[in-house]
Amino acid sequence: MVRTLAASALLLGVAAPAAQAQASVLGGDAAACTGGAGPAVLATIIGLKDRSGELKLELYPANEQDFLRDDRDLIREGKVFRRVRAPAPASGAVQMCVRVPHPGRYALLFTHNRDGRNKFSIWSDGAGFASNARLGRSRPHVQQATIDVPAGIMQVNIRAQYLHGLSGFGPMND
Repeated sequence: MVRTLAASALLLGVAAPAAQAQASVLGGDAAACTGGAGPAVLATIIGLKDRSGELKLELYPANEQDFLRDDRDLIREGKVFRRVRAPAPASGAVQMCVRVPHPGRYALLFTHNRDGRNKFSIWSDGAGFASNARLGRSRPHVQQATIDVPAGIMQVNIRAQYLHGLSGFGPMND
């Protein structure tokens, strides 16, 4: 009887939302968020310009000297750096997960690599941070990207921002 009810629920789609929610978490660290293992950051990305290219979530040390430094240098020096990538999904909510080595303070960067090259292009690509402060025209500062990650799963919303002429980077609806 229980097996029949479970099968009926699956056929009717009752269990589908939970499966879809887990399946929608992108990146190589998705299991850290969907399995509740942590510590990890589950970022919900909003405001994508389109669904082209690749999405990246990067974790840096939370200090101005190391923020946005070349990953090879950070890794060689034994500093925190983690990157997860995923193709932009054709539709639906966008959630990405990145594992962190231990609870603590980090800097988190989201980028939307729209042109398919592995180098950030200010002309076409997008970026965002957990603070969701307007990026403008200058290089971002670490305080815009700093987050405090607990032992579990930290959830953040990141609004993607793209170049808007002379005013610099901002959300698409500005």
